[in-house]
Amino acid sequence: MSLPLEGLSAIVTGAGRGLGRAEALELAGLGASVVVNDFGRPGRDGSGEASAAPAEEVAAEIRAAGGSAVAHQGDVSDFEQARELVELAVSHHGKLDILVNNAGILRDRMVFSMSEEDWDSVVRVHLKGHFNTTRFAAVHWRERSKAAGGPVYGRIVNTSSEAFLAGSAGQPNYAAAKGGIVGLTTSTALALGKYGVTANVICPRARTRMTEDVFAGYAEPVDGGLDPLAPEHVAPLVGYLASPAAAKVNGQLLVVHGGMVAIVERPRVAAKFDTSKEAFSYDELDALLTPHYADRPPGETFAAAEVLGLRRG
Repeated sequence: MSLPLEGLSAIVTGAGRGLGRAEALELAGLGASVVVNDFGRPGRDGSGEASAAPAEEVAAEIRAAGGSAVAHQGDVSDFEQARELVELAVSHHGKLDILVNNAGILRDRMVFSMSEEDWDSVVRVHLKGHFNTTRFAAVHWRERSKAAGGPVYGRIVNTSSEAFLAGSAGQPNYAAAKGGIVGLTTSTALALGKYGVTANVICPRARTRMTEDVFAGYAEPVDGGLDPLAPEHVAPLVGYLASPAAAKVNGQLLVVHGGMVAIVERPRVAAKFDTSKEAFSYDELDALLTPHYADRPPGETFAAAEVLGLRRG
């Protein structure tokens, strides 16, 4: 019996640890050949001996389990390094079929305390990093489609966050970057659909080295069971979205954590007002909009804070 991703090649960015590592292992377990990307450098183990770079450690773990993997140590927020990453996948595996964008950093501050570097670094790694790899993968799929005279196989799984949906007050840079990733994903889904490529976005909740402070105090594992915020809860959805079974899933946003997947619907128009004249005046807008918002609960905004209450059950 063949595996669902057998014969397919994949890139997972930020895959040296945490969520990206779990995703790379999942794709490999489903049969994909994986390029494991991470910017992490070699370090020292507990005895002081030099250790391999995180990307190479994960690639070696996949190979030891009988899978196929190669490591790429590079910064996806750098345009040329992202190009090299996609080229490595194509040269090593003959093609690229799956791109999972996961790499990211946190620089949490309130908006009034945030430095320019806090803002720029987070937007660069998350949003520009997603664009860079997507851009070169899209070129590859477009060229393959033209050569084939029809659609080819392509899957993009991008990583947004509930911080974007709920409007995290202490993460204006992160929330903005993650919102931008949703826009990038829906645009990409429409642009590449005719070539056979799907693009979807997930909002995962996972306890990793990057988020350990964010989820401090969240429910811990019970009686040695799986952590409700283990990355292993998220990885299977990535495997599914990367698979042939998800051919009709495109331009979608899914929240995933703790044994739960929620499909988030697109925004709906809640109300519409027309001017009775040629153009609106201040007085007419005051007469229409002020009563509309008069009974709105305090603190209710466009943000969907209710997603933070989603649980399995």
